[in-house]
Amino acid sequence: MDPDIGISRVAIVGTGLIGSSWAACFLAHGLDVIATDPAPGAEDNARQYIDAAWPALAKIGLAPGASTSRLEFTGDLKGAVASADLVQENAPEREPIKIKLFAEMDSILPPPAILASSTSGIPMSRIQSECEHPERCVTGHPFNPPHLIPLVEVVGGAKTSAETIERTMHFYTAMGKRALHIRKEVPGHVANRLAAALYREVAYLIDQDVVSVADVDAAVCMGPGLRWALMGPNLIYHLGGGPGGIRHYFEQFTGPMTAFWANLGSPDLGPELQKKIVDGVLEEVDGRSFEALSQERDNLIMGLLELLSHRAKAEPVAASGHAADGS
Repeated sequence: MDPDIGISRVAIVGTGLIGSSWAACFLAHGLDVIATDPAPGAEDNARQYIDAAWPALAKIGLAPGASTSRLEFTGDLKGAVASADLVQENAPEREPIKIKLFAEMDSILPPPAILASSTSGIPMSRIQSECEHPERCVTGHPFNPPHLIPLVEVVGGAKTSAETIERTMHFYTAMGKRALHIRKEVPGHVANRLAAALYREVAYLIDQDVVSVADVDAAVCMGPGLRWALMGPNLIYHLGGGPGGIRHYFEQFTGPMTAFWANLGSPDLGPELQKKIVDGVLEEVDGRSFEALSQERDNLIMGLLELLSHRAKAEPVAASGHAADGS
């Protein structure tokens, strides 16, 4: 336990894909984890997920004392959260469920223990609305799979204390995460809004028969997606402006960019378009299992993270004399 954080025991409430992945992450960092989920077979599924994830975590590096044996599972919510220093909630993404669950956990677990939600878009101000101690409630939204993806969005509600934000940021950073403090509550936080904006255009282009499902995936992952993973859109456009940087980029490309914005689509993601996308995805999958695709994704993520780990050690790249390409 980091004495500055005061967190050595974490409760996982809800052990689906996200909850099980969080459990693997916390175990790999040497914490005690107690998990609970009322679903049939939840314990077996969670342990199988963690066992499958462990080799990748071992390759990344385990904390002293890290072990899957430090996972305890119980069907009793009170027993799971009563002695936790932090709760990571991963219940279904339904506002009434989360409000009720947080109120119940808040009545069981005394402060200063933190109640964190993995919610992908419900504002914490609503989730904490029936809690007696809303100041210790916070969103800690990960990206799938949390045991590998560094990003965690930390969002306070209207009654979340600054101390809770600080402690939560410190905790996730100690877990190897890139914790971002999202300063205002908006539905979907930040990263999911960016993903939704992109997918709206993906769906529109498929709907309009501009491109196939497989080819639009390739357009992202073999084009801008590679660059976004390395630097993000603002720095990439800074380079796209040539030696003049982002200022020159705007001078040269604001007109075309805003013209693209005006022409972006707003598709109806109804049954017909859903079927079109589903059929295209299944064709792209080509019979590969969920497990095989997940393993391929995780191996690629690990390789990319290994490359990114060297970025801070690299010497700054001198500006080239190439003409701006706007890309």
